[in-house]
Amino acid sequence: MATMNAPANERRHIPERRTAGASLHATHFSVLDWAAMVLMIVGGINWGLVGTVEFDLVAALFGERSGWSRLVYAVVGIASLYGIYLLSKMAARSR
Repeated sequence: MATMNAPANERRHIPERRTAGASLHATHFSVLDWAAMVLMIVGGINWGLVGTVEFDLVAALFGERSGWSRLVYAVVGIASLYGIYLLSKMAARSR
């Protein structure tokens, strides 16, 4: 008698197709990617504070024009440049 259930070898490939399609759109971020994202968020929040309430959080924490504040600004700027690269990498994966 014929059964209604598909053979095991036919059912086995269905989850593989689902995960293969999902992996095309999934983006795996490295530690560097996450660090750049966090720094860009910190920089965005700082610029938002400067624009809305004229408060520079980095300068308040590390001192006005100190070496530490200049370092924070430089690292956030480098993270933003890396963010441009990251965005182009994500766009290439989505095609």
